[in-house]
Amino acid sequence: MLTLHTAGMTPAELQNYLQYAIAPRPICFASTIDKAGNVNLSPFSFFNLFGTNPPMCVFSPARRVRDNTTKHTLENVLEVGECVINIVSYGMVQQTSLASVEYPKGVNEFAKAGFTAIPSELVKPPRVAEAPVQLECLIRQVIPLGDQNGAGNLILAEVMIIHIQDSILDADGKIDQAKIDLVARLGGDWYCRVTKENLFKVAKPVKTIGIGVDSIPPSIRNSGILTGNNLGQLGNVEKLPTPEEIDCFRSSREIQEMLKETGTDRELREATIHAKAKALLDAGDVNTAWKILLIGS
Repeated sequence: MLTLHTAGMTPAELQNYLQYAIAPRPICFASTIDKAGNVNLSPFSFFNLFGTNPPMCVFSPARRVRDNTTKHTLENVLEVGECVINIVSYGMVQQTSLASVEYPKGVNEFAKAGFTAIPSELVKPPRVAEAPVQLECLIRQVIPLGDQNGAGNLILAEVMIIHIQDSILDADGKIDQAKIDLVARLGGDWYCRVTKENLFKVAKPVKTIGIGVDSIPPSIRNSGILTGNNLGQLGNVEKLPTPEEIDCFRSSREIQEMLKETGTDRELREATIHAKAKALLDAGDVNTAWKILLIGS
């Protein structure tokens, strides 16, 4: 394993390793304005949601690693404490990247990148019409993390108004995760796209207390077929199926045929049972997976 001590690394080296490892990162496409009315539009991947009461986003226009200069976005929010965080979808990612070009101060990246600026309701900076979600924010605090190359500047932005395109809403008026078509930053030139095909769900831990992986019988926990993810699913149940439920399941035609096929070969039976349980777990059927596993334990 490669072990690196950050104290002996240059900012450029650190940036490379960390941006590849800490990913994917959502993109804050921030529109800001200075006192003279000059609009700036720039993307930042040091960004996330940090609370909902109050609704607070944090993003960081870091000092440039190359020459330690600060970015127009940081300068603007220090002059006018407002911004719009425009969420980036796949259909606008190339234009968003273009807006990251270091144009001279006063150059409007809306025009350079070909985006449509629309007025905000509360804040002075305009919104990006093409963005699926636009967050009008008031800047509550700017926290400099240092004065050297690559040092971050945490901008705490409170969300005051949320604008959402109708096209990404479901029948209940909620955002449909499969429709918003988000993109995120990785390392270097790499991005990733959140498509319907690569979405998956992970059941939230039960409201009480799950039994935990340590409570899974060793013969199951030490399986060579079940993965760590599968064990996490099994450990996230509040209780196991009852003996009555297991007996009823054992009497089913499919299980009886499986037991007959595996005969007295214990290793074959265990491998067959674990393989069937894994298929059920991968399909999200944890309860049935537990039943079949407990038949063979």
